[in-house]
Amino acid sequence: MDFTQVIAQELGLGQAQVKEAVNLLDDGNTIPFIARYRKEVTGELDENALRSIVERLDYLRRLEQRKTEVLRLIDEQGKLTEELSAQIAAAAVLQDVEDLYRPYKQKRRTRATVAKEKGLEPLASWVLVQYPGVRVDPQAEAEKYLNPELEVNTAEDALAGAMDIIAETIADDAFLRKRIREETWRSADVVAAASAKKGQERSPYEMYYEYREPVRKIPPHRILALNRGEIEEFLTVKIEAPPDAVSRLVEARYVKTGPCAPLVQKAALDAYKRLLEPSIEREIRSELSAQAEEQAIKVFAANLRQLLLQPPVRGKMVLGLDPGFRTGCKWAVVDETGKLLKVGVIYPHSGKNQRQEAKNSLRKAITEFAVNIIAIGNGTASRETEEVVAEVIQEDGLATEFILVSEAGASVYSASKLAGEEFPDFDLSLRSAVSIARRLQDPLAELVKIEPKAVGVGQYQHDVQPKKLEESLHGVVETCVNAVGVDLNTASASLLQYVAGLKPAVAKNIVTWREEHGKFRQRDQLKKIPRLGAQTYIQCAGFIRLPDGDNPLENTPVHPESYQLAESILAKIGHKTQDLKDQLAEIRQKLTVLTAEELAAEFGAGVPTVRDILDALQRPGRDPREDLPRPLLRRDVTHLEDLQEGMILEGTVRNVVDFGAFVDIGVKHDGLVHISQLSDKYVKHPMEAVAVGDIVKVRVIGIDKGRERVSLSMRELSVNSALA
Repeated sequence: MDFTQVIAQELGLGQAQVKEAVNLLDDGNTIPFIARYRKEVTGELDENALRSIVERLDYLRRLEQRKTEVLRLIDEQGKLTEELSAQIAAAAVLQDVEDLYRPYKQKRRTRATVAKEKGLEPLASWVLVQYPGVRVDPQAEAEKYLNPELEVNTAEDALAGAMDIIAETIADDAFLRKRIREETWRSADVVAAASAKKGQERSPYEMYYEYREPVRKIPPHRILALNRGEIEEFLTVKIEAPPDAVSRLVEARYVKTGPCAPLVQKAALDAYKRLLEPSIEREIRSELSAQAEEQAIKVFAANLRQLLLQPPVRGKMVLGLDPGFRTGCKWAVVDETGKLLKVGVIYPHSGKNQRQEAKNSLRKAITEFAVNIIAIGNGTASRETEEVVAEVIQEDGLATEFILVSEAGASVYSASKLAGEEFPDFDLSLRSAVSIARRLQDPLAELVKIEPKAVGVGQYQHDVQPKKLEESLHGVVETCVNAVGVDLNTASASLLQYVAGLKPAVAKNIVTWREEHGKFRQRDQLKKIPRLGAQTYIQCAGFIRLPDGDNPLENTPVHPESYQLAESILAKIGHKTQDLKDQLAEIRQKLTVLTAEELAAEFGAGVPTVRDILDALQRPGRDPREDLPRPLLRRDVTHLEDLQEGMILEGTVRNVVDFGAFVDIGVKHDGLVHISQLSDKYVKHPMEAVAVGDIVKVRVIGIDKGRERVSLSMRELSVNSALA
């Protein structure tokens, strides 16, 4: 199989592009490096395309490996024919290979194998012929196989065994299995009902107690909900296919006319009900679950990307608050660089006196450190804590603002070895307050310290395969880190390990070297790091930044292999690299008259590389996150009682799922904008309209005070005006 041709056709890419990408990947190059610094080679394939190539390449290679193994196993049995070999070679999916191998696969002891042990296989073959238009007697033929020692005492015993063999033969028919599978996908329903164990007990799954939906239409998130309901024993779930439609497929392939036809028909029915139906149901449910998991992972990954790329809030003194009722609210003040200044605990929810004492403590901390923003974790007691903060701001007329920050995973970080190393003298809860403050200052640098799956964005992420989720999310974090770039002199080992080519051990070695020798001044000093070889240096060099480095190019995405080209471009307009520090405005003006095509032709370079260098020279030190909308800060709070239908509010998108988006509008629980209310235009998936972190205008269209739920709409409202 020509993998590159197959992948190119499937993904709509040029075969040469795919071939070069595969070669680069097989040579050990990382996806971020290929996407950024090998654009000429791959025809400017981006990271998404490269990851798709990796995914399909892995599948096709596993498919080819399985074909080789199956061919060997069948050949060892002496049953491999040219026709079967060609069918296996032509199989395009693993399921087809497994269907073809099924008749030759070593099975556990079945009714058919027992019948074969009794010598009834020839009788089964005889019955299967059915003899249309010929007068034969199945009863008389069966009597030839009587054998009391093997418990074949009557003709009926012999025929029953023969039909067991026929039923298994029918169930192992690769062509028939494929046709039944296709028919089940086309016409079957997913049917759910309340389980006998828990009956009509109140649960989150009540809407599924009497539920039916076509297999071909059921959305992924509903599959995961049904699976969870079944695991928790509230539901029974099954696939129901129209029995007549499927029976016709079996009979059309196997049942003829003649004296033996009724026996074959009976065996065919047994084959479907006992063997095929449950097997196909398992396969389809497994495939539905796999598709649902894939969608859940995509949603989680897209949300995680948006969360990681939230714009940093730089140059601000931040007080982080980890809310709590009984255990109090832990707070921590960090300076503009994230350095911890002071920590404490207040108890604003433990009575009137302690509430006032807590407010006084907050006033003191805000005044002492000139706090600009208070970051409040969005967990338990967050809204109640918001009220306390708002009261302090309003009573004292402070310019301080506050914002709700996702604290998902903060407890995971607080209990981690890394947090213990950073803050060995602090209680776990105090560590989380520091993390909440730093998440506002630089979400990417702080969130990489925890497992991506612990970040609370997505849908049913706990119901998917951990390994697949971890692989996907690792790729998202890697993409985000390398898109932003990493300050080599301030980055933690947690952040550095996501830089292209760097492994956790090497990341720790970099931090150790920095602590022993001081700040890095040049990128090529990385070559002194233990276990960081020449290939690793090539992969990572372009993604690290040195704002105070000797060469200004080292604070740009320009790769060291292109320094000479960058210097030549600057020389063409009469400048040197050092001029990037104090003559940037002049350089920018001169570069605007140059074109990437002309420069590429003049210097014998690739147009994409020159284009990237021009962009980097005009904006050295640029953080792409700074182009995104700023977080929505508040100075007062809104209560559910304050809401009225028709109110127009501004809020922050906290999570996007298949059925809509959850928006923080300042009340206790996020409001839901159903997919049907996201836009005046048709929206296939909510991610076409919104993303995590977006600041949007919404209209209140429903308030359920009993369940504390708010329904919102973005229809007839301009998202752009909200971002302005």
